[in-house]
Amino acid sequence: MTASDAAATDVAVTAPAPIVSVKPVVLEAPGRGESLWVRISAPTTGSELPVIVFSHGFGSSLNGYGPLTDFWAAHGFVVIQPTHLDSRTVGVPQDDPRTPRLWRFRVQDMKRILDQLDLLEAAVPGLSGRLDRSRIAAAGHSFGGQTAGTLLGLRVLDPVSKSAEDLSDSRIKAGVLLATAGRGGADLTPFAAENLPWLKGPDFAHMTTPALVVAGDRDELPLSVRGPKWLADPYHLSPERKSLLTLFGAEHSLGGIAGYEVRETTDENPERVALIQRVTWAYLRHALGIEDTNWTAVQKALSESAAPMGRIESK
Repeated sequence: MTASDAAATDVAVTAPAPIVSVKPVVLEAPGRGESLWVRISAPTTGSELPVIVFSHGFGSSLNGYGPLTDFWAAHGFVVIQPTHLDSRTVGVPQDDPRTPRLWRFRVQDMKRILDQLDLLEAAVPGLSGRLDRSRIAAAGHSFGGQTAGTLLGLRVLDPVSKSAEDLSDSRIKAGVLLATAGRGGADLTPFAAENLPWLKGPDFAHMTTPALVVAGDRDELPLSVRGPKWLADPYHLSPERKSLLTLFGAEHSLGGIAGYEVRETTDENPERVALIQRVTWAYLRHALGIEDTNWTAVQKALSESAAPMGRIESK
């Protein structure tokens, strides 16, 4: 992103507010086998704050994704991060009977957070009464993108029941899906088909909630035979009211969104991360009906740049 791009995307972005984070807030989760640990981050000032429930990638935890979650919180969102059962910090073994349904436990984690907003709000000093519960978004990276997408209407073919239920949630008004899996079937590698059965039969036709899909054009995951184009499927195969941010030169970590010091970041690029911060923030403010100025500005900056870091398209 050039200096002019940065200036354009900063229209109406105020200075970051101090934030407070509380972790872990422990929610009882009958039938899960483990309590649900949650982190809440919020600005210390402001009222009627919109909410983002963020789902981490496979193996991560509530401690990840600071480059995104800190930015969102410092610019007016309350960000809630669960630690899912597949986290390395939980240590569920591969032969655990819960493993085939890890995808579904993740969705249940997100719904449990929405059910327990009162408790979570009360756990953060000074936060009570400051949430805007009419403006809630779901976001996620990689496996977390599928989790968030399910709340938007994506249907996953359950490897146990062999059915694909509607697990969408009307409380979610918008989504951001980062580096998220595409079509199943013959598009999967043998490794993915054998080890990640929840990727076999996703159905995007019912994913009607507005969403921004973010994909890197060098994201060569060992999960699909189609290469980086696979990660754009959640945009192309879903109904309207979607946008796609394609990042030039980006791999699966999209420049380093998973953490400030994450070793698996192979394409570290602070400018790319800064672009994602501003585009996702602007999109969510647009999709949640807060304001449209910043979303218009980031689209204009990329389309007019002499050397853009990506492109945005919408339908």
